[in-house]
Amino acid sequence: MTGQRGRDVLIKISDGTVPESFVTLAGIRTSEIELNARLVDSTAADSEGGWRELIAGAGVKTARVRGQGVFKDAASDAHMRSVFFAGQIARWQLVVPGLGTLEGPLQITELKWAGEHDGEATFSTELQSAGALTFTAAP
Repeated sequence: MTGQRGRDVLIKISDGTVPESFVTLAGIRTSEIELNARLVDSTAADSEGGWRELIAGAGVKTARVRGQGVFKDAASDAHMRSVFFAGQIARWQLVVPGLGTLEGPLQITELKWAGEHDGEATFSTELQSAGALTFTAAP
């Protein structure tokens, strides 16, 4: 696999319509997608050679997504804010070029705004998984 441009990593939120379509959060400059799976240790006194033993697939899986950027698109920014203030769990798509797309329910757990007197207004957000995510490999 060849290197990929970071700007092609996309964070998209569902517009809530049927059929569903996803809108890219405008102005995202940096994004990070983190997947975790907790271990369930089943080591006992009779574990061979004292080595740790794990129960495959028994741990809790989580996803955390972070994004930072600038305000560019009033509609996607307003939708993100309304989802946050309502405490809603929305459907999201996380596109990683060359790898694939993660899709499913996430909740906005952090939303920040910042700005300097001689610069643009910026925002950052963090999303946490709120159910099962699906993965579709890139073609």
